[in-house]
Amino acid sequence: MSLPATFDLTPEDAQLLLAANTHLGARNVQVHQEPYVFKARPDGVNVINVGKTWEKLVLAARIIAAIPNPEDVVAISSRTFGQRAVLKYAAHTGATPIAGRFTPGSFTNYITRSFKEPRLVVVTDPRSDAQAIKEASYVNIPVIALTDLDSPSEYVDVAIPCNNRGKHSIGLIWYLLAREVLRLRGALVDRTQPWTIMPDLYFYRNPEEIEQQVAEETAGVAGDEEEAKEEVTEEQTEATEWAEESTEAVAW
Repeated sequence: MSLPATFDLTPEDAQLLLAANTHLGARNVQVHQEPYVFKARPDGVNVINVGKTWEKLVLAARIIAAIPNPEDVVAISSRTFGQRAVLKYAAHTGATPIAGRFTPGSFTNYITRSFKEPRLVVVTDPRSDAQAIKEASYVNIPVIALTDLDSPSEYVDVAIPCNNRGKHSIGLIWYLLAREVLRLRGALVDRTQPWTIMPDLYFYRNPEEIEQQVAEETAGVAGDEEEAKEEVTEEQTEATEWAEESTEAVAW
């Protein structure tokens, strides 16, 4: 698929894709994923062509940007590694997120509270999000999916070949997808300037690590407050001593 020059993969984005291990695919290859295989390593791991990944990502972004109402796009991830990325993607693009368990009937049973009528569905993993894809097929909703080389492609209209098991790879794909959608909508006009949002914001973080970081920051703030109090106390003591010395000098 040939793209206009403005959509070409930049060296910086290629380095990001490689650093996040987006190119490391599964050992088994599903027949429809064979065109995306670059080569097989001696250890049996198949390498994904990141050029193909970028082409399908841009295609997906153009489809998403064509939806007039951003809320008609539903971003789904029942996998833990993709939930943070889905929420950040929805916050930046205005999509409707479903992070966590997908409630059966959300697309087909209008009686349920979670009933939605989207025009487009984007999922993180065709296996873990199989229920959402199946229901989307019942009501003719097109589906975009992040697919590994062994992922099923049934009812998937646009497959973005990538490593959909690694937390960094998943986060980076959602990050790049959000950035391209915003560029196509005109929110990010200059393509030569980097997006102010960092990819790290889309990466999964262990709750224990977050709690530890908050505790360290709280301890640091408490330590700074104690040091400030000690400095104020020392200044007050010095001022008191100076006042007493002045009083004694005047009395003398």
